Amino acid sequence: MNKSLLFLLIIISSHVSAQKVDSIYFHLYTDSLKKGQHNYINIDGKLANGKWLPLTDKHISFSCTSATFSGNELIIPEDFKEKKVTVKAVLKSDPAVRKEITIWIKQNPDPPLPRRQDMMPNRRS
Repeated sequence: MNKSLLFLLIIISSHVSAQKVDSIYFHLYTDSLKKGQHNYINIDGKLANGKWLPLTDKHISFSCTSATFSGNELIIPEDFKEKKVTVKAVLKSDPAVRKEITIWIKQNPDPPLPRRQDMMPNRRS
């Protein structure tokens, strides 16, 4: 094998190994999930080179025993009775890389939004 080919193989193999996901992490946008909505579950992979990669259902197998997934979105029905769910994420390319998290379900309804006149009382419509 000539030296330039060997050098090229070393460069390619180091680049490929740098793209390997070593671990995955949940980075949620909220501290609780809402009933009757699709709740996006954000998963990031930490690469061997220390960089982060956002992951989707193309990379991750999502599961939850008491709700269903559509892509990265966990669907919590409006009539959901449980106070929390446990979500499992498994890296498809390496099933040994997995995480599990318990996420609370928001129990109280959202307060009503303020009316325009309440927000800007001195402004005419």
